[in-house]
Amino acid sequence: MSDELYFKPLTELAALLDTKKISSVELTRSVIARTKAVDARVRAFNSYDEADALAQADESDRRRAAGKARGPLDGIPVGFKDVIAVAGQPLTASSKMLANFVSPYDATVTQKLKHAGAVVWGRLNLDEFAMGSSTENSAFRATCNPWDLARVPGGSSGGSAASLAAGEAIATLGSDTGGSIRQPAALCGVVGLKPTYGLVSRYGLIAFASSLDQIGPFTRTVEDAAVMLGGIAGHDPLDSTSYETKIPDYRGELKKRKGPWRLGIPKEYFGEGLDPEVGAAVENAIAFYRERGCEIKEVSLPHTDYGVGVYYIIATAECSSNLARYDGIRYGHRSKEARDIIDLYFKSRAEGFGAEVKRRIILGTYVLSSGYYDAFYLRAQKVRTLIRQDFLNAYREVDAILTPTSPTPAFKQGEKSDPLAMYLCDVYTIGVNLAGLPGISVPCGFSSGGLPIGLQLIGQPFQEAELLAIAHAYEQGHDWGERHPKL
Repeated sequence: MSDELYFKPLTELAALLDTKKISSVELTRSVIARTKAVDARVRAFNSYDEADALAQADESDRRRAAGKARGPLDGIPVGFKDVIAVAGQPLTASSKMLANFVSPYDATVTQKLKHAGAVVWGRLNLDEFAMGSSTENSAFRATCNPWDLARVPGGSSGGSAASLAAGEAIATLGSDTGGSIRQPAALCGVVGLKPTYGLVSRYGLIAFASSLDQIGPFTRTVEDAAVMLGGIAGHDPLDSTSYETKIPDYRGELKKRKGPWRLGIPKEYFGEGLDPEVGAAVENAIAFYRERGCEIKEVSLPHTDYGVGVYYIIATAECSSNLARYDGIRYGHRSKEARDIIDLYFKSRAEGFGAEVKRRIILGTYVLSSGYYDAFYLRAQKVRTLIRQDFLNAYREVDAILTPTSPTPAFKQGEKSDPLAMYLCDVYTIGVNLAGLPGISVPCGFSSGGLPIGLQLIGQPFQEAELLAIAHAYEQGHDWGERHPKL
């Protein structure tokens, strides 16, 4: 039985743990063995501590034996994107700038998962400082898509998606600034949830763009996502943008809410650039909801065309500000070649940052500079408000919005060398971050080449319970997520 434990859903494993049919040590050993067997090819992990994970699992088994189990996450190995702080573990952001940095503290989500009894398992690769859509921008290695090792897993949370798809973790955490959970989830055939901005604390997340970043889970099923969200959501006084709201029983609500729902189809998301096979898979999902009695209605999000431009002004401006702290003085990489303090700044940053990070810092510094602030940054913020209003207007007529997650299935490594072509990978996901909304990607089919396709559902602010129920309804009628890559 232990051979296939690493492919079972979290909720099923939690039930096996509760009935003592398996132990956490047995489960963790299964995940470790799988990681050792396949990660040389998938390259999802930056690092992991086998002995520490087994010690955590043993502690979980002792708690359960004493009748003190802490719930469905107790004893479950969860992988962490390498921008989320875990005390005593590396925190590199997949950058040379932080190659030797060890976190002195836990992120709030880490504390919450530890308190729930989860086994903290490994550091997962990403595009450097979460800047990218393919995990090719990592300073250490390019992660591969388990369904086709010549292709990308998406990004920036590519390691989080690929490790889960490959059976190297039972659930993982990522961060989503412009689609960095949903897009890799779609490309790797797993579930990826980006919560409403402010629902999950950002304390202990390495900042890229602070008004856009949000931590969320990757899981095998929507029910697993509900369990994970329940474990990490909630107000945190350490995050000034954390929102104080009652956290429902997401898993319980999943089974209560049955629809039918009013679903909006934005006409702007089904035009030029959409791969025909992706379009067909999403049309089949729309037909499924229609057959279940849902009202399908065309809606308009008229400012969609401005999304990519607005995003790459706001995100780069905030990244320019956030990454100023990596100066070679306080922590991180320090150049050994510097002649004086100014030279130290220049050389430390030149040596420590990769090409895409430098590109975004330069862009962001430019749009914030004297004489350009009003023309670019201020105007982008105004258009951002219009984009959010588009969604809120649509929600007067519908409960959720249904779109493709990514315009294409996974592309080949090295195929998109033009930065603009790469930026357009996030064309369907960016609006969700700009508007601060929750979004989820669920598997909805495969291309003729055997590559996963993702369906995106976009919910109303802080209505994750409803969003999860709508996604769950689709998942229950299909088996896409039950298929696994043959590595």
